[in-house]
Amino acid sequence: MNDKRFYPIGTPGEPWGPAEVAAWRARVTRQRSYADDVLRAIEPLRQAFDVAEYGALDNDDGHFPLLAIRSRPWNDALPILVVTGGVHGYETSGVLGALQFVAEHGLAQAGRANLLVVPCVSPWSYERVQRWNRDAQDPNRNFRDGSPVPEAAALVALLAPLRGRVLMHIDLHETTDSDESEFRPALAARDGEAFVPDTVPDGFYLVDDVDRPQPAFQRAVIDAVARVTHIAPADANGQIIGTPLQSPGVISFAVAKRHLCAAITGARFSTTTEVYPDSPRTAPQACVLAQVTAVRAAISHALAHA
Repeated sequence: MNDKRFYPIGTPGEPWGPAEVAAWRARVTRQRSYADDVLRAIEPLRQAFDVAEYGALDNDDGHFPLLAIRSRPWNDALPILVVTGGVHGYETSGVLGALQFVAEHGLAQAGRANLLVVPCVSPWSYERVQRWNRDAQDPNRNFRDGSPVPEAAALVALLAPLRGRVLMHIDLHETTDSDESEFRPALAARDGEAFVPDTVPDGFYLVDDVDRPQPAFQRAVIDAVARVTHIAPADANGQIIGTPLQSPGVISFAVAKRHLCAAITGARFSTTTEVYPDSPRTAPQACVLAQVTAVRAAISHALAHA
């Protein structure tokens, strides 16, 4: 049954225009600092890694350099491993997990593979703990050539020269209770649709590409993460977010066709993580550890089967 509640911006049944987007942006406030949380954490990594600015966001809210952390030296003869986080700014464990992985385990691949990590794709959204960018666009439906979303377009341009050469790409996400209280109601209002309530999966799960499945790879990651946090069970219909399970804790989705981040490199092994930090069965730091564990397991499986 459609929920009759409506988001406090716009007119029911009518998609947003520029005025509604501006009203939404005015409603969104800065809650944390990209410079303090991300840029400062990257500084000590410069001792062992190359850090490159692959773009920047400049608007009335400030200047946000977009940074990528790369292996030093880079060896074109070695496999390439890509880790991305912070595609949605509210997905904190993805950002912190990517940074923690580099700091604690980034050198483990030296001489075996090239590592490229983009810890925070959407810094404006990170500061405001939001899913969308400042123009109410979702980057994770827009990773494609000619993308109208600057965060997505910059990452596509960074990774374009590597397409077809990437062995593994893991994209770190999380889902919070705010999906149901804020983000999905806002999405319905933005698109002029009715909001239909759903549930947030309680636990960690993965999203495979239905057109390029790698079930053994997904299982290796799930099995590793299950040692540090719980895996999301299927709902009463045997699904997670309306999608049948490929295997416990894994669903398959049209990742490439929907222009999601994990597909843009064309990696042989790719996945998207989802973790639920609001669960009473876990804690924020456990979710960060789950992301780090997922990255390590993904790399281990990919290199073992390269």
